[in-house]
Amino acid sequence: MYPEMFPFHPCRPSKNDKRVTWNVWAPKCRNVDLILEKAGSLTRHTMEPTDGDHFTLTLPHFEASQRYGYSLDGGPPRPDPVTVSQPDGVHQLSTVVFPEAFDWEHTTQAISRNDLILYELHIGTFTTEGTFAAAAKRLPDLVDLGISAVEILPVAQFPGSRNWGYDGVHPFATQHSYGGPNEFMKFIDVAHGLGLAVILDVVFNHLGPEGNYLNEFAPYFTDLHPTPWGPGFNFDGDNSQPVRDWFLECTWQWIHDFRLDGLRLDAVHAMVDMSDKHILTEIKETADKAAKERGGTAIIIAESLRNDPRMITPVAEGGLGLDLEWNEDFHHSVSAWMTGEAHGKYVDYQGIETIKTVMRDNFRLAGQDSTYYGEPWGKPAHDIPADRFVISLQNHDHIGNRARGERLASLVTTQQLRLGACLTILGPFVPMLFMGEEYGETNPFLFFCSFGDPDVISGVRRGRKRDYGLKGAIPDPQSVDSFTDSILSWDWESEARRSLRELYQSLINLRKSTPSLTVGSNLGSISLVGKRGEERLQIDRGEFTTWFNLSPLTQPLPEEELLWRSEESTDGLAPFETILVRR
Repeated sequence: MYPEMFPFHPCRPSKNDKRVTWNVWAPKCRNVDLILEKAGSLTRHTMEPTDGDHFTLTLPHFEASQRYGYSLDGGPPRPDPVTVSQPDGVHQLSTVVFPEAFDWEHTTQAISRNDLILYELHIGTFTTEGTFAAAAKRLPDLVDLGISAVEILPVAQFPGSRNWGYDGVHPFATQHSYGGPNEFMKFIDVAHGLGLAVILDVVFNHLGPEGNYLNEFAPYFTDLHPTPWGPGFNFDGDNSQPVRDWFLECTWQWIHDFRLDGLRLDAVHAMVDMSDKHILTEIKETADKAAKERGGTAIIIAESLRNDPRMITPVAEGGLGLDLEWNEDFHHSVSAWMTGEAHGKYVDYQGIETIKTVMRDNFRLAGQDSTYYGEPWGKPAHDIPADRFVISLQNHDHIGNRARGERLASLVTTQQLRLGACLTILGPFVPMLFMGEEYGETNPFLFFCSFGDPDVISGVRRGRKRDYGLKGAIPDPQSVDSFTDSILSWDWESEARRSLRELYQSLINLRKSTPSLTVGSNLGSISLVGKRGEERLQIDRGEFTTWFNLSPLTQPLPEEELLWRSEESTDGLAPFETILVRR
């Protein structure tokens, strides 16, 4: 399962012929028993302590799909902290699965940063069935669109069958209602066969509020580094090495055994680590080793809401060495301008000039005082190539964290929506679409969940009302309707939707066929010209200039050679039109 000289202490069950060895880190316990389910009854097997903190046991005559758990000091069975499969939910016994034994049909293909056209999707609402198998059948539509990589919202086992995925409590396991680990590997295999890379969104900063039994085993958490969701993980305190090993083993599993092409790390600003080597750097190093071992590469993307370029600065220069960083400033500036909204974070992005600032300097907030945060926010990143940042016109947070989950297609005009597509794909950043965006989906993407704990349910409902109650009625996140209302329609029969999808296809093809549009370090001048109400954004890249008409007025066409245009206008630069010219 693991190569020699493995850089951490592995705990997943390992198989040697018909013998299986179980391992568990449980320094809080004096005794640990392995619980096996056979023919509906439970048997108890005493595990042996090894180093005072770990317990192990090897048994012969292993049977496939064995249900098991751990009893701590005689207590009830608990799921394995490194469980790969929880077919009966977060509270029940685990099931042994060896993902490294999967029979792959397709090899992985290395993908470079400049080739990325990302597509973020949520398995549960991507199709009516809400499964990996159903999602796999839709992948040819994404290939036809020109997408090169899908980014899957978290699939770690969560309570119930409906959740965004950020309330998972078993980071190694694959959500049972989506199909479980084997179906996920089949999905990845199909994607690779179509030439698509697969990147998984993982949550390494906290666990969800229901079904988390880790503290019964060991000091996984610390009160020294609280997060908005509870105590943070113990990355740098006493007995923190096994916690770090836990995440590194999880990284290895996803990149090596599941053959994922990369990970998107959720809210890394909440992963506080004062160690000499930050856990994020170790995750990147482990991902690279895992990818090399299976013959490929791995891309690690950080979501840092602090506008912190240290995430993608090389380790030799004092950074953490990750590959890409989410850039929320692009969405905030474009959305605030298009919608006219000035609430929440949008208060810091007022004025059309902010779009130019983001295009030129990567960040709008780069150390300036933030009205929203009430303090200086961010750090300068203008000297970092723009293709180290992932941007999107909208993503799950931008939509789902609105009171009623409205997509941009329900908030702006068709012309503005088309301009947004052009800014996203022809800008200097790595672009990402959110599922359905390509045809102007208007079904909302609401916040939904299916907790079983009444106290947790009440808390979630109170939280939504507290955050959004002033905006009128708030859909109940626990209601099944909030989930079903969020399922994609897959409908682009209308002329406007069909035309928008064709525009995205054209934009992606243009980007792929024009190398100057995929290199973030070749930016020339970026200027906002024209008087108020008639602004035009111009971006020089190599021998080309892209003109974005940011006004509702028709403007004169330039004299340069016209190579591409987003509209079929013949009377000039149409309202909100985009054109590419040769300088």
